[in-house]
Amino acid sequence: MIEVKNQYINREISWLNFNARVLQEAADETVPLIERLRFLGIFSNNLDEFFKVRYATVKRIALAGKTGKSVLGGANAKDLLDDITKIVISQQSESLKILKDIEKKLKKENIFIINEKGVIEEHKSFIKQFFIQKVSPALVTIILNDLEELPNLKDSAGYLAVKMVLKNEEYKGEINRNSGVLLKKEIRYALIEIPKTIERFVVLPKIGDKNYIIILDDLIRYCLGYIFNIFNYESLSAHMIKITRDAELDIDNDLSKSFIEKISSSVKGRRISEPVRFVYDKEIEDDTLLFLKDKMGIENTDSVIPGGRYHNRRDYMNFPSLGRNDLMYEKIEPLPVKGLTYEGSLFKQIERKDYLQYTPYHSFSYVIRFLREAALEPKVKSIKITLYRLAKNSQVISSLINAKKNGKDVTVLIELQARFDEQANIEYAEQLEAEGVKIIFGIRGLKVHSKICLIEREENHKIKKYGFISTGNFNETTARIYTDYTLFTSNQSIMKDLTKIFDFFETSYKRTRYKHLIVSPHYTRNVFEKLIDNEIKNAQAGREAYMKIKMNSLTSYRMVDKLYEASRAGVKIQMIVRGVCCLIPGIEGMSENIEAISIVDKFLEHTRLFVFCNGGDKKVYISSADWMTRNLDYRVEVGCPVYDEDIKKELIDTFNICWNGNVKVRVFSEQQDNAYRKRNGKKIVRAQFATYDYYLNKMSNQ
Repeated sequence: MIEVKNQYINREISWLNFNARVLQEAADETVPLIERLRFLGIFSNNLDEFFKVRYATVKRIALAGKTGKSVLGGANAKDLLDDITKIVISQQSESLKILKDIEKKLKKENIFIINEKGVIEEHKSFIKQFFIQKVSPALVTIILNDLEELPNLKDSAGYLAVKMVLKNEEYKGEINRNSGVLLKKEIRYALIEIPKTIERFVVLPKIGDKNYIIILDDLIRYCLGYIFNIFNYESLSAHMIKITRDAELDIDNDLSKSFIEKISSSVKGRRISEPVRFVYDKEIEDDTLLFLKDKMGIENTDSVIPGGRYHNRRDYMNFPSLGRNDLMYEKIEPLPVKGLTYEGSLFKQIERKDYLQYTPYHSFSYVIRFLREAALEPKVKSIKITLYRLAKNSQVISSLINAKKNGKDVTVLIELQARFDEQANIEYAEQLEAEGVKIIFGIRGLKVHSKICLIEREENHKIKKYGFISTGNFNETTARIYTDYTLFTSNQSIMKDLTKIFDFFETSYKRTRYKHLIVSPHYTRNVFEKLIDNEIKNAQAGREAYMKIKMNSLTSYRMVDKLYEASRAGVKIQMIVRGVCCLIPGIEGMSENIEAISIVDKFLEHTRLFVFCNGGDKKVYISSADWMTRNLDYRVEVGCPVYDEDIKKELIDTFNICWNGNVKVRVFSEQQDNAYRKRNGKKIVRAQFATYDYYLNKMSNQ
């Protein structure tokens, strides 16, 4: 065996490489202009979450005086922080260049994003009235000079740091304690919090065929005179700053508190958690920056990052469409699931055979309709479901409440620790509890990430069970852009295992075995390792052996090692990994039989699919679990075998469509350069569009 120096890609670096793929979409001139802006927003939003979670974790390790090499893939925590900062500064610089290019091209489309210096006469009255009526009442403005320390800045909120030079003839001057320079003019500093209750992009009245937009920050800059008119000032300037805080929840051990109280308290605690990043407009005056850093106790560290004029570019995710459909992706109409009609009972149809819903190619409405039918169907006795992330004004929640009002026994496990959705889930839990729904608040020490539903129905004086198992959240909003599988089934063997899982939720001390489902934390790793071992055995015996794997992330070094072992044995492995991939494919003596790609396009690839050759008798699974340590060992995840031959074929067909894609496909390699797959004269295949066409053809052939 050839000795390979680097066996893994560091997880954090791989994540930044993933976000670079998002940035590639923003730079891609074949992507519609407004969609390019929205990809910039996604890039920025991703980066915010990265600093709140991953960067914060590495920083905790470094501050503890540890290297963290065992959990960081051999990287040293302090060195890794330096590497991350360099990459982020480079990516931020690139994103600003892309933004300028997009804005330039928008002008050619008669869309003008103006700043406070570009306000024309026709808009002055509108801006003034908009500020007085909507913005001014929402502003929080704080004069900082006389404060001992800065007030607690909100995580990821945008602030304008204002420098105000006063006309004060009696001022005798003083030494600036930060710079040591004699100040000849009296200077006041202030902070203005940019309100989140107002849309970031203010659409100004259209003039002829020209559209004008001013960013809220610039509208406030334009109106600084109205805010500080009580001061006799000589000049005003404003530059944006932002703090990102550690988002890790610190849950206390107070036995007198309920779990929901602990989570609620911990979420509130984020407001004062340790800052992990301070981003500022690189054009800010030196004295203003020094003043702010002194007030906040911030030193020149790797977490102080110069940026552009605007922060919170995640708001570009909601850039107004302006009615310009030609500058956005064409909307696709979600298709019906072949054979699963809207006429008659879904229970009777699912009783006859299994069905697969693949959003957003298929409509998510089948989940809602199934729950609504269960709520009304007199024969239905109970509904049990797990919930992780929900839509605002969730139809799932309303269906469950409806079921309870109709006398059904409804049990909901709602995961209160779903990161950044904790408060929304607390509110939904309280709403359900108020209606008499039985609520389970997760399992101590484990996150419940599974996406499962079990419905019991009385038929011929016996209970028959129905249900669905999904790779993604029961969220009608994200179902429009996330690709996910949901399997509807009445297979009683699978339903028996599903019942055991809900029993485990209610009596978490009780460990059980499952004959069909693959369940974390007890069995997922072992089952997949045995399936890989079976492929290794077949390859060594000279039989056909392969795996087709599709997931969001691969970070478990143990699973990476197992895949390397399979590669060395001759097992052919095709992997589609959207995000983090710590495995290095194509290395002689280690991974020469592994190919890995990533698809970043119109939809967010969220499906998890595992296909094993199994000597020709293919085994196919969908799962809520990625191959990450947290999913395998510290969460409740559910993987489900697919027994229906038609659905098996459908899953393998759509995997192969993605695998054969040569547009929006990047190839993983040791170089980590996000190189696009070469077409080499082959027919153009854009995987997501080709997948929709696949289902369109299925419908026309029924």
